[in-house]
Amino acid sequence: MQSKTYLQLTLAIIKPHVVKSPFVLQKIRDSIIDNNLKIVRSRRTIITQKEAVLFYEEHKEKFFYNRLLTFMCSGPSDIYILTDHNAIAKWRQLMGPTKVYQAQYTARDTIRGMYGLSDTRNATHGSDSVASAEREIRIFFSDFNFKKWYEHDEKYYNLGQIHFDPVAFVHTINTSFPNKEQITK
Repeated sequence: MQSKTYLQLTLAIIKPHVVKSPFVLQKIRDSIIDNNLKIVRSRRTIITQKEAVLFYEEHKEKFFYNRLLTFMCSGPSDIYILTDHNAIAKWRQLMGPTKVYQAQYTARDTIRGMYGLSDTRNATHGSDSVASAEREIRIFFSDFNFKKWYEHDEKYYNLGQIHFDPVAFVHTINTSFPNKEQITK
């Protein structure tokens, strides 16, 4: 008997300078879909100062902190909860190195290699661990219930019983699939 492999959740942010460029935004969205990452939640918002301060608290003492906060609150960002087996590593690989100059020379085909402008304007953010993903998701999706998602929704995403809405850029559970109880009746 095989053990069940649960899906992993991660937070993805498409930064303001990218959202202002529909062509680039669509290329990044296509990359997410083409790499079989599923979108559990999707929202476009201008990140508030309060959210930015919580989100970037680890950088508070760094020289670029104020510049980072100002930039992240400067216009709309797209914020997603992504899922897949090993979603954190998969999304981080698609993004490429955090430092844009490094991405442009060593990982040209990554999102940051192609669309990053500077280390602050590096196009995207992705959680670096399960703990970070949970903390970050709670900042931007305060109503997201991890326990409920893993108890109810995760199995549908894991089995591919979902529907993709390209306008809302989100996957939803497809209830037209028969479940085990319906099949055995």
